[in-house]
Amino acid sequence: MVRALRSFWQRVSEGIQVQELWAQFRTEARASYELYSKEVDWNRAEGESRGKRSRRVAKALFWAMMMKLSPGRRILLLIALILLVFPGFDIRYRDSEFSMPNLALFGGIALVILLALELADRVTMKRDLQIAREIQGWLMPSAPPSIPGIDIAFATRPANTVAGDYYDAFLRCMVPHPERDLPVAQDKRLLIVVGDVAGKSVPAALLMATLQASLRTLATLPLSLPELVNRLNQYVCAQNAGGRRFITAFLAELEISTQCLTFVNAGHNWPVLRRASGSIERLEKGGLPLGISAAAHYECCNTTLTPGDFLLIFTDGVVEAENEREEEYGEARMLGIVHGLLGRTASQALGWLMASVDAFVGSARQHDDITCLVLRTFAPSEPVLLRRFRQSQIS
Repeated sequence: MVRALRSFWQRVSEGIQVQELWAQFRTEARASYELYSKEVDWNRAEGESRGKRSRRVAKALFWAMMMKLSPGRRILLLIALILLVFPGFDIRYRDSEFSMPNLALFGGIALVILLALELADRVTMKRDLQIAREIQGWLMPSAPPSIPGIDIAFATRPANTVAGDYYDAFLRCMVPHPERDLPVAQDKRLLIVVGDVAGKSVPAALLMATLQASLRTLATLPLSLPELVNRLNQYVCAQNAGGRRFITAFLAELEISTQCLTFVNAGHNWPVLRRASGSIERLEKGGLPLGISAAAHYECCNTTLTPGDFLLIFTDGVVEAENEREEEYGEARMLGIVHGLLGRTASQALGWLMASVDAFVGSARQHDDITCLVLRTFAPSEPVLLRRFRQSQIS
């Protein structure tokens, strides 16, 4: 019997400790409460007593939950609640007696049926979202391009099954050199992009997919980076006719031969460029987020990378990550990590940053997508990074 109970508990809890289960429940309960409480007017009316306010808030929360169900399931829920509180009674009239039993058991059965219906919908939706997540994974690179002198690492963590964040890094041919008829290998440039669609989940993921498709198409054309961003903005504006969604993005082109970085910041969080000397630069030159105005003008800026420089591009999910006390991770903590990146590979730097965010957040629920891209330049004489680069070339 004891073994059967242990096996049952192991199957139900999936081996998770009680403390972790409780923390998980609290996180999910808080998220559900926030969902329903958004539809409640918490402002206390003038002259309203505490009891009246409590009844009003409880009524508003009840209707917020009810309206999330289909009409048929609302009726089933009402029937279940009535049956659960129905006490049963006896009716006597003259010589006749009629007993109405307690119907709480039927109320419980009705609730189980309602739960089964909701679970079926959830499982179906989860399966569809999982397929969408796999498709989304195909749109973004699984491994960085192998380029001499450049080390790249990236990671993304969706708040939900699918995300509205986008990252990419690939080589494109630069506009033909004025003294040459055709581009040559030295004219190839590395295009880097990190974007964040306003919102999250399915709507944001759909707009992210259109951004990826249009960027990949435009990258094949002989366009300079500002021209590419302007065309990209016009395309996003055309797809965003309602004007309800926009995309913040950072796009940069690195010329491999000269290590010259040209960049445009379209309303995105300012990337951090940590020089080998230890100084910090923020890359903010650009314009409005994509999708707000088709007539928006985007300025570009140039800087030259040197061996040992780190470039960190991130979405706001990093600095706005919250712990259970609703404190934000913040840029100060992130910059503290960036200052200690000397001598690390891009992958090590990325892992260190993500571990720092995880340690700060703890068991709190992730409320926004988190994406980071780290680019590190190095000299061929650096033995560790050179060995890592050669191994990646062989594999």
